[in-house]
Amino acid sequence: MAQEDNFKKVVSHCKEYGFVFPSSDIYDGLGAVYDYGQNGVELKNNIKQYWWQSMVLMHENIVGIDSAIFMHPTIWKASGHVDAFNDPLIDNRDSKKRYRADVLIEDQIAKYDEKIEKEVAKARKRFGDAFDEAQYLATSPRVAETKAKRDALHERYAAAMQGPDFEELKQIIIDEEIVCPVSGTRNWTDVRQFNLMFSTEMGASADASMKIYLRPETAQGIFVNYLNVQKTSRMKIPFGIAQIGKAFRNEIVARQFIFRMREFEQMEMQFFVTPGTELEWFQKWKETRMKWHQNLGFGAENYRFHDHDKLAHYANAATDIEFKMPFGFKEVEGIHSRTNFDLSQHEKYSGKNIKYFDPQTNESYVPYVIETSIGVDRMFLSIICHSFCEEKLENGETRTVLRLPAALAPVKLAVLPLVKKDGMPEKAREIIDDLKFHFNCQYEEKDSIGKRYRRQDAIGTPYCVTVDGDTLKDDTVTIRFRDTMEQKRVKISELRGIIEDNVTITSLLKNLK
Repeated sequence: MAQEDNFKKVVSHCKEYGFVFPSSDIYDGLGAVYDYGQNGVELKNNIKQYWWQSMVLMHENIVGIDSAIFMHPTIWKASGHVDAFNDPLIDNRDSKKRYRADVLIEDQIAKYDEKIEKEVAKARKRFGDAFDEAQYLATSPRVAETKAKRDALHERYAAAMQGPDFEELKQIIIDEEIVCPVSGTRNWTDVRQFNLMFSTEMGASADASMKIYLRPETAQGIFVNYLNVQKTSRMKIPFGIAQIGKAFRNEIVARQFIFRMREFEQMEMQFFVTPGTELEWFQKWKETRMKWHQNLGFGAENYRFHDHDKLAHYANAATDIEFKMPFGFKEVEGIHSRTNFDLSQHEKYSGKNIKYFDPQTNESYVPYVIETSIGVDRMFLSIICHSFCEEKLENGETRTVLRLPAALAPVKLAVLPLVKKDGMPEKAREIIDDLKFHFNCQYEEKDSIGKRYRRQDAIGTPYCVTVDGDTLKDDTVTIRFRDTMEQKRVKISELRGIIEDNVTITSLLKNLK
């Protein structure tokens, strides 16, 4: 319950402080569509910049593109999306609510995992320093019973998803006594197929229009440009193509704020390799991507790999990087070994030869592909959730602070005149005019200095500078550090040196070497 309450506070905080707004809010909103506000767009852009530079700047053999949202409809036929891009849908007759059958079952598996974790936590508290977790997991009858139920369910679910077997999926839901969260009943419909593609028409008139699709993933734009990039940049395998762009999916149920939306943004990189080496590269990119996430400083314990039981039709290996959200461990990034499926399909459907001639082996072949794909919005939410903190101060007051990594914070420095007179506002403006070319600064003069500090804490600003009467005499200011609330007097000329090294994307990238 506490976790749920905390998540509600995060959602409310996002709207109150200009991070995320419900789209079309004045018209009562539009389901599962959101707009990013003035602070949200800065944080989002910083996340994208961190990813883009870690890919394109730090790898000589990775370049970027920006493909169109609209693509020839045959692309989606070739990729398998037209025929196979669907989810298992189930309705509750009492609440009239719609759910993904696979998600209901995965949530049930997660409940078994949580039950085991609670047993471990109780045992740890009971035994203290003498607690041996491995031994407890191996010997506890209660844990063994729960784990047996969890493993049996997992095995049954994995088998049902191979088909998928819709009848078996429903039977699992019935046997596990899974209830609708809204009605609390088990009055379920049969499981049926739900296609995720959004379609529209392109053409000057209705009788001459062509059915096209809003792209459900950005990867295909990379695949159909593979030859263009390879030839124009004279790339040799292995090499990668990165892209950030919008994608669209007609979700059965969009939930958990911006975690699952109908319009979202992806950061994808397709890495082209020699056939037979793909699993080595798959492992390498798993490690590389996990390091990228953990580099944000949120703690290794909040991340884990989740290997797929059911592989997509195009993959021979797949794993998710999951992050501990307030509602459990959830996927933020997927890493797939896509074999040569996509390029082979496009070669077949287009009739164009897209084989790569390897000058080292004198062979021509269709490259294999390793994919890394992050949902930008999910990444945004994971950062906000982990950074959100309500802490009690020594004076009994409570402050709300976003402990964002300084390099990702929307505003790096707030400059605050102590009062709106005696030349202090003008001096504050001078400081901003000098520093605004190096990082994002904000000027604020309304309310008491304490209230202004609290507002800056709430949006995650790592540094605040106060201009007072002494500033006009000796060119010194008071700098305040967000996380510790420490204050110290420094020269105006020293500000850039103190702040810049900690707030640039470069400061994050240096740790990835």
